[in-house]
Amino acid sequence: MRAVAFTEVGGPEVLRVVELAAPEPGPGEVLIRVAYAGVNYGEVQHRLGDFGPPEGETVTGLEASGTVAALGDGVTGLAVGDEVAAYLSDGGGYAEYATAPAPFVFPLAEPAELGGLDLRTAGAAPLVLTTAYGVLAGAGHLAAGETVLVHAAAGGVGSVAAQLARSLGAAAVYGTVSTKEKAEYASRFGYDEVFLRDGFPDAVRKATSGRGVDLILDPIGGPTRLASFEALAPFGRVAVYGEAARHPDLHLPVLPVWKNNRALTGYNIGDLSRRDPETLRHHALAALGLVASGAVRIDITAEYDLADAAEAQRELEAGRNKGKAVLRVGAERDGG
Repeated sequence: MRAVAFTEVGGPEVLRVVELAAPEPGPGEVLIRVAYAGVNYGEVQHRLGDFGPPEGETVTGLEASGTVAALGDGVTGLAVGDEVAAYLSDGGGYAEYATAPAPFVFPLAEPAELGGLDLRTAGAAPLVLTTAYGVLAGAGHLAAGETVLVHAAAGGVGSVAAQLARSLGAAAVYGTVSTKEKAEYASRFGYDEVFLRDGFPDAVRKATSGRGVDLILDPIGGPTRLASFEALAPFGRVAVYGEAARHPDLHLPVLPVWKNNRALTGYNIGDLSRRDPETLRHHALAALGLVASGAVRIDITAEYDLADAAEAQRELEAGRNKGKAVLRVGAERDGG
């Protein structure tokens, strides 16, 4: 099969088109003939070595859509030929075939509420949607009537997070971005206001009459994470789900958390996939259902051939992306 792989950590140039043997599904796994694969910052981290060094030809790719090609022992509820979306907990999506644990494979025809998802949209959905929903409902414990601030509001997660927050009953949703162009883009997705990141705590306090917000979603880290505590309402939470700026870890004093009624929480989809797969599946199905119903829209702004995966990652790593990018994999062979 054709795949994009790397054998050493480094910049986008380490990604190469190679021919590999197609994987075989083990017990409890599903083999998927990939149509589309999403492009995510987690795959940049994989290439940079954040998940450990590569072992031989390593294929990244954390979400995909396609058709079921084979079933491992013990898999029920799926059939060869079914169209599916999948979260790929062990990577592998940048290839013509990939395997996924059965709990993280979601048929697009059954249950019926996912029937509105086409393969292109589905390829861009399982990781970002599940993450956004999990940060809001799981780590953030968002309650109806609360207010939310989303950092990186123009990105893949950010462009769906405001919509999901509304569906969960948020009273107001704010965002931060790095440029005015991104602010204009993010405002399409239900944000009440979108602020430039520099000086955002003052902007948030002004927008909320000094109260602050109940929940902040932070995939950035560093100074942005530290400043987020200053924008919290009483009993507000900073929910961490990434480290895109790649700053050194923070050393947070506890006394200001106590004295100002603040909290810190975290969401990591990889840890959840290992220790609580049923919760991950619940979050994914709930979020995918909202896209299929039309309540949430995934904005695919860039589409690349599989061979151009390095360029897709280069744009993402440089922060030039808006919305969501996908790779055409089997879809190009099948005529889209």
